[in-house]
Amino acid sequence: MGKTYAGARLRRLREERRLSQAELARVLEISPSYLNQMEHDSRPLTVPVLLKLTEAFGVDPGFFSERDTTRLVADLREALAGELAEARLSAADLGDLAARLPGVAQVLLDLGRRNQRLSERLAGAADGRDGERGTAFSPHEEIRDFFYRRQNYLHDSDLAAERLAGEIGIRPGEVIGALTTRLAEAHGIRLAAEPGDRLHRYDDRGRTLHLSPRLRPGQRAFRMATQLALLEHGAHLDRQAAEDFEPGSPAHALARIGVANYFAAALILPYTAFHTAAEEARYDIERLTDHYGLGYETVCHRLSTLQRPRLRGVPFSFVRVDRAGNLSKRQSASGFHFSRAGGTCPLWNVYEAFAAPGRIHVQIAEMPDGSRYLWTARAVTRHRGGWGEPGRTYAIGLGCEIRHAHRLVYSDGLDLANASTATPIGMGCRVCERLGCSQRAVPPLGRPLRIDQNSSTFAPYPVEDDGAA
Repeated sequence: MGKTYAGARLRRLREERRLSQAELARVLEISPSYLNQMEHDSRPLTVPVLLKLTEAFGVDPGFFSERDTTRLVADLREALAGELAEARLSAADLGDLAARLPGVAQVLLDLGRRNQRLSERLAGAADGRDGERGTAFSPHEEIRDFFYRRQNYLHDSDLAAERLAGEIGIRPGEVIGALTTRLAEAHGIRLAAEPGDRLHRYDDRGRTLHLSPRLRPGQRAFRMATQLALLEHGAHLDRQAAEDFEPGSPAHALARIGVANYFAAALILPYTAFHTAAEEARYDIERLTDHYGLGYETVCHRLSTLQRPRLRGVPFSFVRVDRAGNLSKRQSASGFHFSRAGGTCPLWNVYEAFAAPGRIHVQIAEMPDGSRYLWTARAVTRHRGGWGEPGRTYAIGLGCEIRHAHRLVYSDGLDLANASTATPIGMGCRVCERLGCSQRAVPPLGRPLRIDQNSSTFAPYPVEDDGAA
């Protein structure tokens, strides 16, 4: 194990718990001076101290690892792209800031995004357009960030949903029956068919939950579970959404729905039982969909939430992409970064999935910083049910860091230790550091281009100092 210097994170943890150095030193059974040296990176965190910290405060050891800054650095690179392009900042500066002062880095990130949003609004107003329209900071984007910041895990919601699942008897194959009984007996709600384009509609006055007959059983169960969350845990949903958003705002309303949807997934797939089934199946997604009778996307999304302290699953990143490269869902419990602008990487296997729908594609991918991931991707199509009506096709991606890959059935037969087998990908051409990529769609940030009418290269945007002949 290499030396771990994490003074800023250690100090932040202590301050969040409102402990003095002397009090924390007593918990860790070390001297206050030794703790002070660790907080100022004069000494590394030792394994015994790390174990005591994880036991005393319930944090994952990864909280103190350098990997913890990967997403923050990537977000900073994107939000401060202009400063990087003008050489006012370097990638090394951002890495050092994220590692040593993550709180300051987050404030700087928020300011950078706010400045970017203001610039877009001013540009839109100058062009006679609505500056709010089309911005990357819509309420829906804010909700994605709400879950992204929490690494796609809501501890209190998960526990409450699991308790309710035990109370009403949620079991594979009996979910709809248990939910129907709970809605009827506890709330006097009956079910009815809802013709037309709506998936569901709840009539509070008539105590009726209308569900589209086109919904599959798993989709019906999810809508029913969401309604239970709204009825029985409304105050909890309000509190959770209010952590980030002003009550009454569009973002707060969307966050409330998002937490209700999270609760519903945790209710029909209770954490402990689902975690056990996933581990026994070695995260075989198709086996889990058969066992629970739910859709591929639902199971993948639930797998990406298994981050309960002391009962963690594989920390997955989850993404849903359409053929045009639009990310309609993106959540991560790992260090993987999803680009906000400039598209995603065309070398990523989520795009291969569209060529062979129904088949799971597996890829070992390497990011520019050398971190490697095992990605699975499969295309799924949704039809509304009528002849001639267009369906919706998405690629569902689920990935984890290579150090967890051996726990997945999809790693069988792969040489996980051989870095040369990995496909080099990036987080989007706009901020990607790979200078020699033949798939690059835009010039790299902050690098002067080498323009020579007498020569050309495989890389579409050669730079002055890339070492090319």
